[in-house]
Order: sequence, then structure tokens, then C-alpha cells
Amino acid sequence: MMKLSNESLALFFLCSHLGLPDDPDAKPLGARELSKLEQKLSTASFKVGELPGSSVEQIKSILQTDDAEAARLAWLLGRGGVIEQELERLAELGIWIVTRFDESYPPRLAERLKSAAPPILYGAGDARLLNRPGLAVVGSRNIDQRGSALTEFAGNACAESKLTVYSGGARGVDKTAMGAALAAGGRAAGLLADSLEKAVRASDARSAIEEGQLVLATPYSPHASFNVGMAMARNKLIYALSNFALVIASDAEKGGTWAGAVEALKAGWVPVFVVDGPDVPDGNRLLIKRGAIPFPATFDDAPSRLGDWLEEHSPTGEQVSEQGSLF
Repeated sequence: MMKLSNESLALFFLCSHLGLPDDPDAKPLGARELSKLEQKLSTASFKVGELPGSSVEQIKSILQTDDAEAARLAWLLGRGGVIEQELERLAELGIWIVTRFDESYPPRLAERLKSAAPPILYGAGDARLLNRPGLAVVGSRNIDQRGSALTEFAGNACAESKLTVYSGGARGVDKTAMGAALAAGGRAAGLLADSLEKAVRASDARSAIEEGQLVLATPYSPHASFNVGMAMARNKLIYALSNFALVIASDAEKGGTWAGAVEALKAGWVPVFVVDGPDVPDGNRLLIKRGAIPFPATFDDAPSRLGDWLEEHSPTGEQVSEQGSLF
């Protein structure tokens, strides 16, 4: 079984879907429910790590809650045997977990997303890559030749300028940017919306993970199937982990790329750049009107200057040097 502190293990019991039956009453806590629980525990001078082993009546008394909620929490906290089996199985696949209580949990997620930060991350590869300077490269699953060429340039330029590519691991812009960065000897972090277990079995991913170039991570169960809602919610992690974001192509007022970019602009997590030019999609132009920063369709500087260029054109004064480097 993976070594977890009492606090982390209790959080994992409360928030993980692993080993749960398909029963609505067995639903684990979401990020905001966990935050409310922590507030109640603080008021009662208790910690999450002290809850396992408590009876329904004890939990009810500590939290001043009703019978149903106390029973739900007691049941979630009593899943030790099932959780142990699941963690051992994941470890055999090379999958790790971190919780919000662990030092290795990416600080930017907690700082930027606050109570909406996922309680748990599952991953494979060097987790330290999630703390490195980087560029979120996002866009449509279906891109034209121009968009594909620009995406490849962005991935290659990230490698040359020592920026990690943060993306979603889906076909289209995501995989093109990540693949270009890895092929150029750079680093990539894929934030997945589904099936980490399937992703780590792919031979190209396995090789990049073993070389220390790639980390894959997800806030969802490693065997989760894809759905649109999870993909939309996952998008905020891509932005929150990066220093800058680059939208290659977006539909206008619809789709995951549009929704994620609008959310990032509104929240102000990072400077959001959007490819500009005569042939870009309408969504690109609308995002620029909403405050995104134009990015040239033809980048005239040397690829190795991408990081410097992004810094110089960022109104927030974002600097990659503050976050350290793997190189």
C-alpha cells in the first residue's frame, strides 16, 4: 500500500471513488464538500485524520450534523480493506496519488483554485513536472493544417525555451503540442479527463514517462470513462498549473476550448494568449475582444525566445524564472 499520512489517508477515504459501488448514496465528497467539512472540524478543534474509526454517533456529535450525513461519512471512512487493494493495484501500474495535504501537491492548484482545487490527484511519471514553468497549449480536437503546424511550433518552442507543455492529452491540439515538445527533448504534462490506466499502458507514453519527460495526471478515478462534464472541469487544472496559456483555435461561444479560455480570463489565473491573423476561427477573435492577448500566427523570434516573448507581452508581469527549472 502507498505510504500516506493519517490526514491524507482519511481525505482519500472521503473523496476517492475507488472501490465504490454504483450507488448514489455511496457518493464521495467533492472539493467544496470537503472544504465545508474542514471548516466544521476546525470549529470543533478536530482534524480530518482523527475521524477514521469514529462511530456514527461520534461523527454526528463532532460535526453537529444529521444522522444521514454522519452515516455517509462513517461508511466512507470505513473502506480500509477495499482501498488498500486498490492502492496496491495502482502502484503495480506505476500510478501514484497525492492529496491536498501532501507536500508534493502542486501549490498553484491550491493557490489559484482554492476550495475548488481537487482533493486528490492520480498520476504517473515525475510529479515534480507539475510544479515547473510552462505553457498551457489548448485548442480544438479537429485542427486544420495551419493550426497543426502552429501547434507543433509551440511544442517545439516550449522545449527550446525550457517550458513544460501543459495540455489535456486529447487528440488534436493537445497531443500535437505534447508530442512536439517530447520529440524535441522537452517536457509535457497531460491533465486527463478519463482513463489514466489506459493512458499509461500506451508504449509511447510509457517510454516518455520512464525518460522523465512526461507526467500524466487526473483528478478522476484512474479507470474513469470520458464524459463532457469531466473534460470541462479538468480544463481549469491545465490553466491553473501553467505560467501562460496559448489558445490555438476556438469555436465561438461553444465547446470546451471556449469555455475553458473564458473561465481562465475571468479568473485571471494566467495571461491568456490567442492566435491572431486573417484566417483564425471566429472564437479566437471573440476571445481577444474579451481580453485575451494576440499571439502572432507567424512567430518571428527564435523559438528559444518564446518564454521571454510571453513574459514581455504579459500585462501581469508573469515570470517563469520565479518557478525554477528542471534544466
